[in-house]
Amino acid sequence: MIPDISQGLSWLQTKPDVLKDITRGIERETLRIKHNGVISNNNHPELFGSALKHSWITTDFAESLLEFITPVNDNIEYMFAFLRDIHRYVAVSLQNKELMWPFSMPCIIQDVNKIKIAQYGKSNLGRMKTLYRQGLKNRYGSMMQLISGVHYNFSLSTSFWKDWAHLMQLDTSQKTISTGYLILIRNYYRFGWVIPYLFGASPAVCNSFLDNIKTKLPFKTNDNNTFWLPYATSLRLSNLGYQNKCQDLLKITFNSLENYVKALKTAIQTPCKAFKIIGMKDFYGNQLQINTNILQNENEFYSPIRPKCTTVYGENVSDALLRSGIQYIEIRSLDVNPFSAIGLEKKQVYFLDLFLIWCLLLDSSEMTDEEIKSANRNWNVIVLKGRKPNQKIMIDYNHTKYLVTEVGKKIFSDLSKLAKILDNHHGGENYQQICKHLVLYFDNPELTYSARMLNIIKNNGIINTGLKLAKTYHNILCKESLEILTKTDFIYQAQKSLFEQKRIENND
Repeated sequence: MIPDISQGLSWLQTKPDVLKDITRGIERETLRIKHNGVISNNNHPELFGSALKHSWITTDFAESLLEFITPVNDNIEYMFAFLRDIHRYVAVSLQNKELMWPFSMPCIIQDVNKIKIAQYGKSNLGRMKTLYRQGLKNRYGSMMQLISGVHYNFSLSTSFWKDWAHLMQLDTSQKTISTGYLILIRNYYRFGWVIPYLFGASPAVCNSFLDNIKTKLPFKTNDNNTFWLPYATSLRLSNLGYQNKCQDLLKITFNSLENYVKALKTAIQTPCKAFKIIGMKDFYGNQLQINTNILQNENEFYSPIRPKCTTVYGENVSDALLRSGIQYIEIRSLDVNPFSAIGLEKKQVYFLDLFLIWCLLLDSSEMTDEEIKSANRNWNVIVLKGRKPNQKIMIDYNHTKYLVTEVGKKIFSDLSKLAKILDNHHGGENYQQICKHLVLYFDNPELTYSARMLNIIKNNGIINTGLKLAKTYHNILCKESLEILTKTDFIYQAQKSLFEQKRIENND
């Protein structure tokens, strides 16, 4: 059912030091809302500085969609303290009694046409970022773009890749590192559905969301402004979320970095009939999108995981990947965790560490276009009805259907062995405890985030539940003292970001 990883485990047992210096970063999105659960129409607060250049606090699609970013760090405790400090500062600083929405699926949207697209100033870079979002609005509608998530950035150390290359009998080069990350990505496509199964927390939506989205899904309702699917785990990752049907034509299989980049570049240069109908300008001459092609740029490519690297000013992601290779990966399949004031729990990070290393150790043949489609079908089954009794998925190693519970417990059998190695190296039993806890979710789906949250939402409604959580978390965060950062740090960052934006605008 799942390839053997005994060779990789034996290697890690003899080389535990390669597990040092795993670096991570978090990006958390959240909507600013009014006290009645309606989206805020206020601009991004001036107190937070420039959304274009602030290192920690920015915006995504809309002025009201905050995004918090932690610096890259190898210490989980520090990373969470940093993320919580950002939340603490923002909670105290929000005006007009605004709150942070605790769910991935949007709050009450009374008029989708009044949503303000994020503004980044008058520089070429800033205007391009805004135009890209204008294109997203015209292509997919603003409602989809208000769906929030948590992104997890992950990278392994140079010493890890050096020893891994020796194990795999490869040369130590940036190309080898990219090869390793692509193995991880392919296996993530095959088995990453386990993440929405365990941590998906968006089984329901507000009625205002469905007012603006066409769907044939068999939603149930209790007439409390709430619609849900009984066995759904993550509607955020379903076809209700951010999707581009034209991307099905791309046939991106992650078998080589060169082919991946070539496919992205082709998509950016290939016209799409649906987007050509939108046109480039409206009646008044206002530009509607960057282009009429399948993708406006690389960021529009929908994927639960992305290969990433740092870019220099003015460089696009594709060229940067060809220049420097894959330097880290971005996990994009985490819902906002409504059981946490900061949208994420440490146990999720411990699991992700284990799972991503497991994906790398697992044998990985190249993926055909048909296997990618099969993997996507598995994901769709899990996000729409993953908790359904006796639910099965297709494992493409032998084209046989297996029970989700059977596959999940087999994965955790491997993860438990890997957890022991990590705990022996780092000390403590954090990784082993997480495995013992999460594996229970397969025999008892009611333990999953989606099931627990759905039970609450069905009784109280999604808006009442979201408001209660938002107010509770706001009060908790406002009472807490900053742990790592200071108010002066935030003021300095805001001023620095405004200076950097002005410098870019003056130099254009």
